[in-house]
Amino acid sequence: MWHYLKRVLIGKPLKTMDEGGQAITKFKALALLSSDALSSVAYGTEQITTVLITLSAAALMYQLYVAALVLVLLFAITLSYQQIIHAYPSGGGAYVVASTNWNQSAGLVAGGSLLVDYMLTVAVSTTSGTEAITSAIPALYPYSVLISVLIVIGIMLLNLRGMKESASFLTVPVYLFIGMVFVMIGVGLYNIMSGQITYHAAAPVGGSVQGMTLLLFFRAFSSGSSSLTGVEAISNAVPNFKEPKRHNAAATLAIMAGILAFFFAGITFLSYYMGIRPQSSQTVLSQIGTSVFGHGVLYYIFQLSTAMILAVAANTGFSAFPILAYNLAKDKFLPHAYLDRGDRLGYSNGIISLAVGAIVLIIIFHGQTTRLIPLYAIGVFVPFVLSQSGMIIHWFRTREGWWIGKSLINLLGTLISLGLVIILLVSRLSNVWPYLIIMPLILLLFYRINGHYHNVAKQLRVAEKERADIHEYDGATVIVLVSNITRVTSGAINYARSIGDYVIAMHVSFDENPEKEHKTAQEFKEEFPDIRFVDIHSSYRSIATPTLRFCDVIAKRAAERNFTTTVLVPQFVPRHPWQNVLHNQTALRLRTILNSRENIIVSTYNYHLKE
Repeated sequence: MWHYLKRVLIGKPLKTMDEGGQAITKFKALALLSSDALSSVAYGTEQITTVLITLSAAALMYQLYVAALVLVLLFAITLSYQQIIHAYPSGGGAYVVASTNWNQSAGLVAGGSLLVDYMLTVAVSTTSGTEAITSAIPALYPYSVLISVLIVIGIMLLNLRGMKESASFLTVPVYLFIGMVFVMIGVGLYNIMSGQITYHAAAPVGGSVQGMTLLLFFRAFSSGSSSLTGVEAISNAVPNFKEPKRHNAAATLAIMAGILAFFFAGITFLSYYMGIRPQSSQTVLSQIGTSVFGHGVLYYIFQLSTAMILAVAANTGFSAFPILAYNLAKDKFLPHAYLDRGDRLGYSNGIISLAVGAIVLIIIFHGQTTRLIPLYAIGVFVPFVLSQSGMIIHWFRTREGWWIGKSLINLLGTLISLGLVIILLVSRLSNVWPYLIIMPLILLLFYRINGHYHNVAKQLRVAEKERADIHEYDGATVIVLVSNITRVTSGAINYARSIGDYVIAMHVSFDENPEKEHKTAQEFKEEFPDIRFVDIHSSYRSIATPTLRFCDVIAKRAAERNFTTTVLVPQFVPRHPWQNVLHNQTALRLRTILNSRENIIVSTYNYHLKE
């Protein structure tokens, strides 16, 4: 049943040689990897106005200045990540850049930040998409968390089907949104010029606003910079592009940045000109759409496209997270399970881990986007600082091409990003404090995993000029665990005879029914008169503890004779997997506890049932 369901949800397995067919073009990559960055215009301007409105409506005039500074940062970051794409085409983005040019610890900070940020990407995107849905259909508001969780599960299943298939699916919502926003901005500007939309701004550009402070301005800037999250995703996913990979990835990044800049500037200008104010029941983008389109068909198509891209924007995280996890696992800082490809050649373990993490965040924060944004922003700007400053070191070391100019661009991006991190820590500490706890824990986890792998390698490695210590034994003792006399027992005893010089059958009995236990011992002696049968009584109805104690004693005596000790655990295997739940798992528990002994070999004798 599970196998059939898996094939329906995920599809048939792909051969390893089909990997090249999963590479994507610029057209599909824009849909797959840019959806997060492009969708952020749905809430970027709103985050700016939400901060400024706390002072007054007149302060909304400053959203134009904030937007201009955000666009400067976008320009610097785009050029920086284009450089990273050409310098480090293997993927990994900020993690690889910081590890190579700073040190491994800096790389782990960048990598850990991005792992958490991609989970936040999925959470923020889906909750924002849900808000767009509930703005159009208020009756669904009580089910916001459930809708967000279902969207995450749907996108996870889509990605488990493979990158090429998910990219094909995403082209419709992404390009529909791009088209609708172009239409909205174009029609909005035309209506302004033709006088159909009148000027409703609370304060003119350049006017003074009483009470406005630099701190409030930069708080708005830090919130608006959330529109830049997702820009780094393309540099993490360079290996997924068709050849020439570097050129295609850099071109896709440039196209995405150009569209993002136009959208962000246009939406912010319309928001200011129309005097739009943030509302709890309707998003800023929805209010602009209402002013431009009215409540006709175009408005609902626009809202649908917004909800769709916000929902699928989570796919950027699903595209970048598994590759970043792969790079960390390759360097032995994450479990090697993240190196494995699934049936559809995607890194399935990374995809599933991301979905689980995002669902947990949605539930913890009750699906509220505004509570996730600050944590979301700091998670991406810390890697921005490390990657761009790392590229400065890269250019001074390699001195390739126009390296001084490139270094200045990276320096600009570093300073602005660093300023944003400081602002977030100072002004939004109540929102971003979890980052200060989560990051040390993630770094500790990385180092513990890395230490484990190094210890394992050290213990398993055989020195080049050192002969392996091969110990020769004089014989083998085999302990067969016996529950009752069945075909399983007979088969296990016969197998034990074939591999052991000395065979012992061990049975654990309880005080509840002495006659039954005596009968078991008698039947065994009649069936196997040459095999030693040991019956151990357990007054506390425990099987594992008496078994372990007995095996420890036998193993010690066997070692004195230079014998190995093997414990053979017989078990029957039902024909259908679901039937396992109908039987106790005593054999599993016994193997688990016996595996704790390094001087005991644990083996399983399986008897397969036919019906």
